[in-house]
Amino acid sequence: MSTVNPAFVEIVQRMPKADLHCHLDGSLRPSTLLELSAERGLTLPVSTAAALGEWMRVDDARNLEDYLARFDVTLAVMQDAASLERVAHEFVLDAALDGVRYIEARFCPALSVRAGLSLDDVMQAVLRGLARGEKETGTLARVIVCALRSVPWPHAMEMAELAVAYKGKGVVAFDLAGGELGNPASAHALAFDYARAHDLAVTVHAGEGDGPNSIRDALHRCAADRIGHGTRLREDPSLEAYVIDHRIPLEVCPTSNVQTRVVPTFADHPLARYVVMGAVVTINTDNRLMSGLSLTDEYVRCAQHLNFDIDTLAMLAITSFDSAFLPHVERETLRENIAIEIGDLLANAEDIAVTV
Repeated sequence: MSTVNPAFVEIVQRMPKADLHCHLDGSLRPSTLLELSAERGLTLPVSTAAALGEWMRVDDARNLEDYLARFDVTLAVMQDAASLERVAHEFVLDAALDGVRYIEARFCPALSVRAGLSLDDVMQAVLRGLARGEKETGTLARVIVCALRSVPWPHAMEMAELAVAYKGKGVVAFDLAGGELGNPASAHALAFDYARAHDLAVTVHAGEGDGPNSIRDALHRCAADRIGHGTRLREDPSLEAYVIDHRIPLEVCPTSNVQTRVVPTFADHPLARYVVMGAVVTINTDNRLMSGLSLTDEYVRCAQHLNFDIDTLAMLAITSFDSAFLPHVERETLRENIAIEIGDLLANAEDIAVTV
């Protein structure tokens, strides 16, 4: 593993980036989680924000399902409108401080109705918080509505209908998340049909908790426009070629994949392979709290463990804007401006080498 010149880290932090795979309920500030838990009389095993941040980072998961169990803690405080708005607002503020100019916040609204909120209440609170953050920082924030693989029908259809109802009002896509093994995306195909019939973009978590057949299911049964993770795509050369040839973006989250045991170490991650082969790949955080990182951290780790130089990271940053679920003209304008800004940043940068 390489050590990193501090100037390199500074350049990466200043580099405009997009985070296309980031869960709202996995990205709370530890201080906010501590405060909201105290307000609700919820007992946590630690009493300081720093200690809570350490405790919430999932380093001991045996699989994806173990990793997902930590969400019970964050969801417990995301059951009223004020808390949801606050979490969404801070979600954008923290992204902006990290050089993120566009972020897609994904979450399952059905998980925040336990205390009596309606699905509309949940959506409106989150959208208010994101809009406040966008107004204050200039970082664009949109929503991807998730359904959960393990929840029986008609849950997925209800989430698809909700996503369509808020299309053009902040929602840009429909997703399927949750425990992947034994819960095929095709079981929810009618929900994806509904989303696509209403011209809403689709992304699917696949190739994380299950193998390449899960990715095939997402692509060919659910018509996914992007694939969340796609880590195990390399196990099927034919499907890998299909994804590359059809320019289907992969929302790659390397640190999370190490935590969920999809790959043994960061250095073993197939991200480098996908880049060399010409796949459309983006680097994302997945869950900033559970993974204990920022998007800058994830980029820097790619330099340390995968030997990506600054030009490769810049290319991947621009690709992330290319893959955003935004209207074409808006996306192209944003991408062009970002490319110019990154070019200027690198032209003026000095001492940005990764040194061993």
